[in-house]
Amino acid sequence: MQRSSLFIAVLLLSGCTFNKTPEPVKSSEVAGVVRLGFDLAPLQKAKVDTFIAQSTASHQCQQWGYIAAFPYGEPIKTCSLSSGALCLNQKVTLEYQCRGIGMEKYLRDQLVVQ
Repeated sequence: MQRSSLFIAVLLLSGCTFNKTPEPVKSSEVAGVVRLGFDLAPLQKAKVDTFIAQSTASHQCQQWGYIAAFPYGEPIKTCSLSSGALCLNQKVTLEYQCRGIGMEKYLRDQLVVQ
């Protein structure tokens, strides 16, 4: 009886989708790359609001003087906690490329030259 209850619980949890809000992880102003990440437990499926993620990345890019951020590549998944062959926690990283140079960056560069 206990095994069947455990089996049913695992089946129910495996179908759950969780909303995840990626947070800035590592970024490089020089390369114009913004990385956002979140943790993912086993048997979880993540749903990321792409509008919020791109807005967060674009905001970071605009602080550096770029116009906007554009997603590139596939999400990078790395196991951050494992037990034997089982991954207990996965870190998912989304990458965005900053593009376009805003007037603020142009003016800032001009002030340095003078």
